[in-house]
Amino acid sequence: MVDVEETQTILSNKTMLEMYWTMLLSRKLDERAWIIHRQGKIAFHISGIGHEAAQVGAAFAMERGVDWLVPYYRDLAMLLAFGLTPKEFVLGLLGKKGEPSSGARQMPSHWSLRRANVVSHSSPVATQTPHASGIGLAIKMRGDRAVVLTSIGEGSTSQGEWYEGVNWAAIHQLPVIFLVENNEYAISVPQPKQMAVSSVAQKAKGLGLEGISVNGLDVLETYQSVKRAVDKARSGGGPTVIEVCVSRMTPHSSDDDDRSYRSKEEIEAMKAQDPLDMYRAHLMQEGVLNQAAEDELQTRAKAAVEEAIQFAEQAPFPDIEDASFPVFVEDIQNA
Repeated sequence: MVDVEETQTILSNKTMLEMYWTMLLSRKLDERAWIIHRQGKIAFHISGIGHEAAQVGAAFAMERGVDWLVPYYRDLAMLLAFGLTPKEFVLGLLGKKGEPSSGARQMPSHWSLRRANVVSHSSPVATQTPHASGIGLAIKMRGDRAVVLTSIGEGSTSQGEWYEGVNWAAIHQLPVIFLVENNEYAISVPQPKQMAVSSVAQKAKGLGLEGISVNGLDVLETYQSVKRAVDKARSGGGPTVIEVCVSRMTPHSSDDDDRSYRSKEEIEAMKAQDPLDMYRAHLMQEGVLNQAAEDELQTRAKAAVEEAIQFAEQAPFPDIEDASFPVFVEDIQNA
């Protein structure tokens, strides 16, 4: 049972406002990405709108700079919490030079950030799961105090790689947190057609590790649940599967038309439970945030997005020679 009041006594007002700022900045960047896609300035966008509370709660529960992250494509808010800048995000959208994930050779949102221990995933879903378990095994063998978190959508838990990675971590009691962002749709396929159990958390039982399900629309509930799993993993207690129940308030991607499989009423019901709006209202009620501060944050977020867009639009495309960099280890500078 999550005690939000207990969590608030642990987190300072400054930290709770930082969590809100990260969610807000992610939302503004995400919304602007949809606009520039519609303007024909980018070819593709995949959104994390509705997932921000789960991602920020998870990120703030980790020791950033020490712990490792192997994310999935919706994790913009989580990457911002780990130190990705708005400029770097938009460089990735536009495929411009200086994009940190792949040197502008991957499609957008295939996150990587070497300076923050963020490891890139591949296009085939679920393949990041065994990567995370491998990192967890290395941490255990070296005796490091770090943990690793990997995230995934609930549809991807139908993949064999997910089971293999989780099973390996359970057998060897590795310091891994498997975060499943359950938005109830694997593109257009609803959860009941993806699994016979009622929750992803139940899948953990058959693999011999703890599985919990939490309200991923509540950033504080997510924070507390992930923090407990992180502390457990760091102390040698082994892995945990955490299902964070969220809402995908947009189509699957810019190539999808969700009107073909979701009703308008369903989408409107999701928007009525917007995690950003709910956290803002909570901070207002608790006196952590007031209208003047909210207006200032909105202005600041808008300015950050505009600055990032202008910067990335003026940035050059990579040189042709960059297509082969880095291939050999000796070519990597400032690794």
